[in-house]
Amino acid sequence: MSVFSRLAPRLQEAIVARLGWSNLRPVQEQAGEALLAGANAVILAPTAGGKTEASMFPTISQMVESAPDGVGALYIAPIKALLNNQAERLGLYTEMVGLRRFVWHGDTDDSARRKFLKEPAELLMTTPESLEVMLVSQRVDEARLFGDLRIVVIDEVHALAGSDRGAHLMSVLERIARLSRHDLQRVGLSATVGNPDAILHWLKGSSRRQGQVVDPPKPGSRRQLLVVHRPELRLLARDAARMAQGQKSLFFCQSRAITEKVAETMRRAGTTVFVHHSAVSKEERLLAEEAFHRGTADGSGACIVCTSTLELGIDVGDLDRVLQADAPDTVSSFLQRMGRTGRRDGQAANTTFFCESSESVLQATALIELAKQGWVEAVPVQDRCWPVLIHQLLTMALAGGGISQEEAWSHLSKVPDFAGISRVEFDRLIRWLLADGGLREASGQLVIGPKAEKRFGRKNFMELFAVFTSPVSYTVVTAAGQPLGSLQQEFVDRLVDGVSSFLLGGRGWVVQRIQHDDRRVFVDPAPRGKQPTWGGYIPQFLGLEVCEKMRDILLSATAFPYLDEQAAAVLEEKREVIQPLFQSGRAGIEVREGELRWWTFAGGKINATLRYGLEAVGGDWKITTDNVLMKAKGEGITAERFRDAIKRLATPEIWDDAKLWKDVAESLPNYRLSKFQDLMPEWVEQEVVANYLLTVNDAQDWTRSFL
Repeated sequence: MSVFSRLAPRLQEAIVARLGWSNLRPVQEQAGEALLAGANAVILAPTAGGKTEASMFPTISQMVESAPDGVGALYIAPIKALLNNQAERLGLYTEMVGLRRFVWHGDTDDSARRKFLKEPAELLMTTPESLEVMLVSQRVDEARLFGDLRIVVIDEVHALAGSDRGAHLMSVLERIARLSRHDLQRVGLSATVGNPDAILHWLKGSSRRQGQVVDPPKPGSRRQLLVVHRPELRLLARDAARMAQGQKSLFFCQSRAITEKVAETMRRAGTTVFVHHSAVSKEERLLAEEAFHRGTADGSGACIVCTSTLELGIDVGDLDRVLQADAPDTVSSFLQRMGRTGRRDGQAANTTFFCESSESVLQATALIELAKQGWVEAVPVQDRCWPVLIHQLLTMALAGGGISQEEAWSHLSKVPDFAGISRVEFDRLIRWLLADGGLREASGQLVIGPKAEKRFGRKNFMELFAVFTSPVSYTVVTAAGQPLGSLQQEFVDRLVDGVSSFLLGGRGWVVQRIQHDDRRVFVDPAPRGKQPTWGGYIPQFLGLEVCEKMRDILLSATAFPYLDEQAAAVLEEKREVIQPLFQSGRAGIEVREGELRWWTFAGGKINATLRYGLEAVGGDWKITTDNVLMKAKGEGITAERFRDAIKRLATPEIWDDAKLWKDVAESLPNYRLSKFQDLMPEWVEQEVVANYLLTVNDAQDWTRSFL
C-alpha cells in the first residue's frame, strides 16, 4: 500500500485538487513509511527535492485524524528568513485541510502572539531562540501550549548540529519533551550531510523511538562546471556580468565586503543586481527574494549577489546559473549552492567559479573532485558544550522561580551535547558560578546571580535568550528616512561626517551625519564608494580532506576539463613550485634565508595545533600558519631540528605535560567565542578556546602519518 493511500482522505483529496499531484516522490514515500510508523528520521534530498512535503504530509495527516489540544507539531528553522519563506507553503498545506499554522520569531508583533497564545495553531513555525522565550515568559502557559505536542521537524538540520545553537535547541527540546504527554518524534531535513547516522543519534536525545535515515538513490543528473581565473576582482565581476546577461543567477561571495564590490561592478556593467546579506535591510532582502521568485518582468535577467544567506533552503524560484566568487570552504556549501539550479527539465545543475587567486583555483578544483567522489563533510557532533550548558543553567534559573541543582543535572545530562561532562565537573561549575555571582541559591533553588543580572538583565533578559551575541549595529538611512541596511559599530566608529563613503546594497554612499543616540547613519548617494572593512576576525579553517585533495591535485599531472585556459595555467605554475618540494624525501619542507617552510596541507586547525605545540617545545621559534603552510623562523633552525621537534609532538606524553599546556594557553589569543565567557571559570574557558582553535588528537594522528 502506498503512503499516499494511507494519508487522511481529506489530505489526499486536497493534494489532488489543490496541488494537482497524483502521486508522491520516492523520498516522500520512504519518509512517509518511517514517520507513519512512528520513527525518528533524518530525511535527505536535494534542494527542491520534496523534503518539506516528505515530513509535513504525514505530520498534517496525523493531526487531521486526531486533532491536537494546543500545538501538535513544531517546524524549526535556523533563520527567520527561511521561516518567512516557508510560511506561505505550510500555510497552504494546513489551510487546505482546515488546520492553521503560526509563525513566531523576533519580528512577530505582540498582538499576533497574544492571539496565538489564546487560541494556539496546530503547527507552530519558529526558531530555537523564540522557543526559549516561550519557556521563560510568564505569560506563556507552556504546559497547555505543548502538552499535546507530537512531532518536531528541524529544517536544514546540518546548519544546527554540532554548533552552540544546535546544543541550545536540543536542550530546549528536552525541556519541552517533559511538558508533552508523548515521546516526541524528531525529524531532521537536509540536502547534504556526510554522517546522517550520527545526526540521527544526536537528534534522538531522550526519545525511545526507533530511528531511520531516509536517503533514496539520487537520479543521475548532468552538471556543468567551470573554473575561471581573473587576477583582479574588477575583471572577475565584469566577466560575471557578461555571463549573467539575460540569465537569472545567484552570485555567492565569501564576505559582505566582496559582495558589495562585486555588486557595484556588475551594476556598472548594466546588470540588474540585488544584494542579499545580513547587513542589508529586511525590506531589501525580501524585495530580492520576491523579484526572483516571481520572475523578472522584462525577461532581461537579473542577479542576486549574496553571502551564505541564500545558501539555505530559501526559495527564490527557478535559476539559470549559480556563480561563485573564489571558492566556499566546504563541499557541503558547494553542493547546497549548485543545487539551486538544474530543477527544470533538460537543465543541468551548474556552478561557475570566478577565482581571483591561484589558491582559489586550487580550492575550487579540490571541492569539485571531492564532490565527484561522493564525499561530503561530516557534521561534528560535540559532547562538552560548556557555553550552552552555562546558558541553560541561567535560563532555567530565570524561569519559574529557579531550579534545584539536582533537577538541572537531571535535565542537562540527557542532552547529547553535554554528555561528555561528568557530574563531578558539573558540580564544580555550580560551585564556581555561586562563588562568582553568576548564580545564587535561594531556598534550595538556583536563581540568577548578581553578576549575570548585571550582564544580561536589561530589557527583561532579552539578550539571554540567544546563545550568540547580537552585534551592536547602526541603521543606515537616506536623508528622507528610507532604511537601507545596517553597519556594525566597529565600522561606524571609523566614519567621519561629510567625508567618509562606503558600499551598501551594491551602491556607494557618502556619510552626512552620524546620530549616536538612536544609532542612525544618514547618507546621500555617492558616484563611487570605498570597500567597507567589516570588523571582527575569526579564522576560517579548511578541513584536512579538502587540503589533502589540494595537495594530491598539485602532485598529479591530471588535466581538468572544467578549468579555463587561465585557470589551467596558474594551476600548472603552482605545480612547478610544489612538486620539487615533495621529491627525494623532502616531504614538503624547504629552508631558505633563515626561514623554514613546511607545506603540510593538513588544514587550518591541525596546523594551528602544531604551531602552538612547536612554539612550546622549540624554544624561541616564531611560527605562522595557514591552511596548507607553516613558516618557522628562529636561530639556527634546520630541517633536522624541526623534524626532531615534530617527533616530540607525535608522542602522547608531550601533550600531557602541564608546562606545555600552560605555555600554549598563554600564547592563545583572547578570542571572544561566547558571550558567556565572562562567567566561565579559567579551566572551562581554556578548554573552550583550545577546542575552537586546536585539535590535539587529530594533530597527533596526522603527525604520526607524516613521520
